[in-house]
Amino acid sequence: MTTNQIFIGTGLILVLAVGSQVLASRLRIPALIVLLPVGFAAGALTADVNPERLLGAAFEPLVSLSVAVILYDAGLGLDLRKLTGHTRRVVVRLIILGVLITWAFGAFLAAPLLGMSRGAAVMLGVILVVSGPTVVGPLLSFVRPTERLQRVLVWEGSLIDPVGGILGALVFHGVIASTHRGLGRQVGQFVVSVGVGVAGGAAGIALLWLLLRKLRLGEVLGTTAQLAAVIAVAAACDAARADTGLIAGILMGLALANQRGFDVAARRPFFEILVQLILGVLFISISATVTPHSLRHVLLPALGLSAVLVVAARPLAAFASTLRTDLSRGERAFIGWMAPRGIVAAATASTFGAGLAAKGIGGASRILPATFVVIVATVTLYGVTAAPVARRLGVTRPARTRPLLVGGDPWVVDLGRALQSAGLEVLMWAGLERQREAIRQAGLELAPGELLAAAAGRGARLEGITAVLLLTHEDDFNALASAVLQGNVEGRVYRLAPPLRSQGVVAPYTGGEILFGAGMTRSTVNRRYQNGARIVVRRADGELPADQDILFLLRADGQLAAVTEAGRPVPQAGDTIVSLGQAPRP
Repeated sequence: MTTNQIFIGTGLILVLAVGSQVLASRLRIPALIVLLPVGFAAGALTADVNPERLLGAAFEPLVSLSVAVILYDAGLGLDLRKLTGHTRRVVVRLIILGVLITWAFGAFLAAPLLGMSRGAAVMLGVILVVSGPTVVGPLLSFVRPTERLQRVLVWEGSLIDPVGGILGALVFHGVIASTHRGLGRQVGQFVVSVGVGVAGGAAGIALLWLLLRKLRLGEVLGTTAQLAAVIAVAAACDAARADTGLIAGILMGLALANQRGFDVAARRPFFEILVQLILGVLFISISATVTPHSLRHVLLPALGLSAVLVVAARPLAAFASTLRTDLSRGERAFIGWMAPRGIVAAATASTFGAGLAAKGIGGASRILPATFVVIVATVTLYGVTAAPVARRLGVTRPARTRPLLVGGDPWVVDLGRALQSAGLEVLMWAGLERQREAIRQAGLELAPGELLAAAAGRGARLEGITAVLLLTHEDDFNALASAVLQGNVEGRVYRLAPPLRSQGVVAPYTGGEILFGAGMTRSTVNRRYQNGARIVVRRADGELPADQDILFLLRADGQLAAVTEAGRPVPQAGDTIVSLGQAPRP
């Protein structure tokens, strides 16, 4: 390729990767729904978006290192200490029984349908067990299932990625070892491969401990140090033994997430920016390598395999995993109708498929196009049907807003009580014990103390919360919390305006919509409340008294509309007005 073609190809891949993710976020759909067809179309329509031509022999090693980084990031989100109680029971069954059942169906059917050897079929079967939070999360946000149902599915998706990655790496080395004659030699080759990955993981864990605990690197440098450590360790492992870096990467992430003393949650947003870019570039590149010719003899058999996984394997796995639990029949049925394949499936298919094809494993060249078809089929099917199926089964949450009020001042507790009296299910959080006691005495639901810290972790969205109101007397806390919580809530994040925009360390410069009208700052609201003003709830069926300032409108359908500096909602018939002013006389 010429220099100009390389420039154009590289630029197009980056633009398509980021542009697809932006479009998916606006449409509120999994990024894969856009990334895979865009990459496929780009590869078919232009020769410039061809990573094998752009990078040559470097493409496969770069994909392998990228997968190691993705699996490391997946491992970082798996704090196993948080998997407790009822959720643990169902999720553990889904991981164990679900993986085995799906693997068996995929491996058994892949050989006759796709004309694969036994080794390639077993490899494809284990690749197709993974789902992933990056696909499940956006779908659940749109569907809005019950809280415990969402918790089970999010945890399953978060755990099954690294479990599938580890199994994939082990199976890959097992299949490679099977090409050698003699059972003893095969076992020996397999053990050596696993040993290299585990040893690399141990060395990487020690390196991360030195960088993050002893040297105490800052956020930005600590993030880049993590990336460098994972890539360096994975590269060293792969150089010693092909694709053992995947085992090292996932072990490093799991160890870091479950080791006390590492502030993983605080570092995750910075690292996820890098991973997000890697994901976009990787999947545009992988999709571009799937040519129409490679799909010619794979499309229909792979669609048949997808159908069996959807209508047989997943329902059977869900039935076995939820048997003798207190989940309702509808919840059990919905779990059986939610298993889209995602990012790790495509990445590992690219890595393992090419590796097995290079070793002469029969049918291995069909692993990637078959996986591509299964991903597109399952994501499209579940994306279109998940919401109506959930409504049909009666497992969706009410459409009414469920706000989280953060703060414990008397007027905030009064606001929580007012919103609850208007018919909303209110959740509150406060840092001081006296404030938490006041919330309890007011009869309001109190969120657990670790709620806000947990929100910074991967897959730890504030389940069921559709709006956050940051109302504490600490302006900088409100500002920082608004930055942390955005993206972890289904709806909007609001915060009080600080008294003076020129004061505070970060308050004037961070996100979050500013609550209430001009001049209604934190100090103004507090002062008026201390002078006798109260939170008043009334129907929007007449003129509002002059001393009343509208704070919120509760629409007839249960949606909460806040007055902000950017706009003031207009009351309509059937609305409920929540205002601040003198309480009406009895």
